[in-house]
Amino acid sequence: MNIKEIQKYMTLALKEAQKAELKNEVPIGAIIVDKKGTVIARAHNLKEQKLDTTAHAEILAIKKASKKVANWRLEGCSLYVTLEPCPMCLAAMREARIERLIFGAYDLKGGALSLGHNLHQDRRLNHQFSVVGGIQASENGQILSNFFRKKRKRENN
Repeated sequence: MNIKEIQKYMTLALKEAQKAELKNEVPIGAIIVDKKGTVIARAHNLKEQKLDTTAHAEILAIKKASKKVANWRLEGCSLYVTLEPCPMCLAAMREARIERLIFGAYDLKGGALSLGHNLHQDRRLNHQFSVVGGIQASENGQILSNFFRKKRKRENN
């Protein structure tokens, strides 16, 4: 996979994040691409709207992709997400047999990898996958920074 393709897919994930922001959701977007390069799922955070702590972009994308391919195993698929996944989402990717995770901004406070939860590499578990982080990190981080800055401003007024 070349950098141009990676950037193309990350831009699609960022568009999903923008949809979340319009709904006053934390702007995180995810897409899943099959081994042929076809986007099989798109999702964004819907925790507030669904009143569901598991309605993260990654989880919703995994559910949509599984339905699309009629299989919970998403072997050969890559998941692109605008922010480093939390431990729950990283574990879901492992369970879904995702082949590759590509994420944008690092999340030093809640990101699984930043917190040292390297489930994707744990040889005691039955599936490992590759991870690439920091793709379009400034763009992906900026949408989050702007969202929380506006939110704090509204709360302080």
